Amino acid sequence: MADLQKLQEEMTTWRRDLHQHPEFGFEEKRTSAFVAAKLREFGLEVAEGLGGTGVVGTLKRGTSNRSIALRADMDALRINEQSNLAYKSVNPGVMHACGHDGHTTMLLGAAKHLASEGGFDGTVRFIFQPAEEWGRGALSMLDDGLMDRFPFEEIYGIHNMPGVPVGVLMTKSGAMMSAEDNFEIILRGVGGHAARPHWGNEVLVAACAVVTNLQTIVSRRVSPTDVAVVSVTELLTDGTRNALPGLARILGDARSFKAEVSENIEKQMRIIAEATAAAYNVSAEIKYTREFVPLINDAELTDEVFEAARTFLPSESVQTITEPFTGSEDFAHYLSRVPGCFLNLGNGWGSAPLHNPSYDNDAGLSYGVKTHAAIVRRRLPEAVSS
Repeated sequence: MADLQKLQEEMTTWRRDLHQHPEFGFEEKRTSAFVAAKLREFGLEVAEGLGGTGVVGTLKRGTSNRSIALRADMDALRINEQSNLAYKSVNPGVMHACGHDGHTTMLLGAAKHLASEGGFDGTVRFIFQPAEEWGRGALSMLDDGLMDRFPFEEIYGIHNMPGVPVGVLMTKSGAMMSAEDNFEIILRGVGGHAARPHWGNEVLVAACAVVTNLQTIVSRRVSPTDVAVVSVTELLTDGTRNALPGLARILGDARSFKAEVSENIEKQMRIIAEATAAAYNVSAEIKYTREFVPLINDAELTDEVFEAARTFLPSESVQTITEPFTGSEDFAHYLSRVPGCFLNLGNGWGSAPLHNPSYDNDAGLSYGVKTHAAIVRRRLPEAVSS
């Protein structure tokens, strides 16, 4: 690719600027303005404000009426950065700990490269979405008419991946990432003095029993051939050192790949929570929501991604993921409407983990540009002149 080294230097500057100024989901005003300005600078048609802070750039070449989409997420996490980087977050309590600054930069680099170099025939939609970490950003753009206003036939997305060498691309057909359901179980009783538990009807022992009993959902109430995870992540009470609580909240999430498994988890959770609460003479309220759907890659288009990647990567660097991942990604909402493929690019063996307060990701930017461009040129090929 022409001038890729110069583009890499530009992207590094962009990425570090974005890293230094992270914004939480649906608050990405500076980020979306930065993205829109760059896209206009590259000569793209630009629409702002989709789904709140989303941006769509459109690039057309040739005469084909086919269109594909490339997507990046822009939001950061509520994490205090712990690093000595010169471009450390200046927004206390917010940082790009999942690499969305890199995803945004890769897609901006691809937009600049494709606008300059062409090499395809059709329309490319560059989608920059808010609030992926919430699981709400993709839906907000879709609900705001994304596909009616900017139609596309297929979609592709990239996530950086620590623990994988830079320059390695990994994906799989079919189920790649799980659904995520969130739950909250609220127990209500009568709190009281820690020295006189028999005078009240405290909820902490009941809450501990609920947490323990929830573990039987996966081990005893879901088929061993199905993948399921139920995790309690918080137990909060209104008690204090010498006061027994009258209110307890149990929060967590559940992961699965099938709708029927998700439904069964909810059903069993309600049975367990209500019955356990009754055994301790307290009440239980269960709130259960579905935040992410399973991410299912199209088999044919996954093969197309592999073929596109082999145009610039050695075969050993184009790898098939052998097992699905129980993390979740709201890119799945796009795939529930059109076929496509989500893939991982290595961020290096020595990279900090995702959602770590020292995360950083300059290393794979140029590979992101190459991947996006190769997919576009394979899926929207120029006509061969006779």
